[in-house]
Amino acid sequence: MSTRPDGTRAPRSATILKARLIDAHREEFDAGLLWALSDPAVENAAARITGARRRFVLGAATSFTYASLLAAKLSNALAQVILVDGTIVRPLDILSDVRASDVMIVISFRRYRSYTIDTALPFAQAGGSLVLVTDSADNPLAEHAAETIVIGGGTAERDGVAGELSMHPETPDVSPAVVAMVIDLLATLSSASAKGANRRFAERQRLASELGLHRD
Repeated sequence: MSTRPDGTRAPRSATILKARLIDAHREEFDAGLLWALSDPAVENAAARITGARRRFVLGAATSFTYASLLAAKLSNALAQVILVDGTIVRPLDILSDVRASDVMIVISFRRYRSYTIDTALPFAQAGGSLVLVTDSADNPLAEHAAETIVIGGGTAERDGVAGELSMHPETPDVSPAVVAMVIDLLATLSSASAKGANRRFAERQRLASELGLHRD
């Protein structure tokens, strides 16, 4: 007499793979933390962002998701934060009015998108400053950037994980968790030294409550 499998119980192979993946993610993130502690690039980039008058944030494909997150975080405490989405805010609009006090924060991971390079390079050539967040010093924009954050820590190469599947094929050379940490560090450090950041954040919170934007 055969026994029907319990549909509520995960296969043992999935449980084992999950454990391996969690170990790999832990390894990646620990390495990313050590890199972030020792590399001054994040502080330098944050200072550049704080000192700018206008802050444009650019990314394409997966990097656009990270760019959107960074723009949202920066907007909590800083004025003039503009996400370049290619529709409402187009590269043409920005490149026709670049000022020396402008900064463009570019998030660009391999394979590097032509759209990103073709927008950021003319911006730098027109006198704006680039802050580049990337996974390699070989990024075509690195030599044109005022500040470059090459995210360290690498990706996990654990037996039974890297050989079976790619943990994050959208950014094969950098951990998404470490990218998110860098975004949080950039936004927090930039806001911490900005004049009026606390007042601006408090006012945003007051207005959000007054307009009933959130449901508790």
